[in-house]
Amino acid sequence: QVQLVESGGGLVQAGGSLRLSCAASRSIGNINARAWYRQAPGKQRELVARITGDGSTTYADSVKGRFTISKNSAINTLYLQMNTLKPEDTAVYYCNINVGYVRKYDYWGQGTQVTVSS
Repeated sequence: QVQLVESGGGLVQAGGSLRLSCAASRSIGNINARAWYRQAPGKQRELVARITGDGSTTYADSVKGRFTISKNSAINTLYLQMNTLKPEDTAVYYCNINVGYVRKYDYWGQGTQVTVSS
């Protein structure tokens, strides 16, 4: 059993910054990718950023140049640095870890609220 615990969300004014953290309760093997998703009320969940095992990153067009995904494998932690926040970034943010080869599985964090005021 693996638990992903998120932290770092909160209230921030437009133009401000936040850093989200996602800590796994134990080391996870066979990781394909780590990612952050977000979901705003009345909207579909969307991929924000993804990082592969070799460190390659992918970002949604809406956050390119503002957000940075990173990881510290030694302490089983994933991060999302969010700069120059905009009101449209307001959402619940979820960390995700995809594992497996033939048999794949997704671990999800509990979600952390990010609210950006104008």
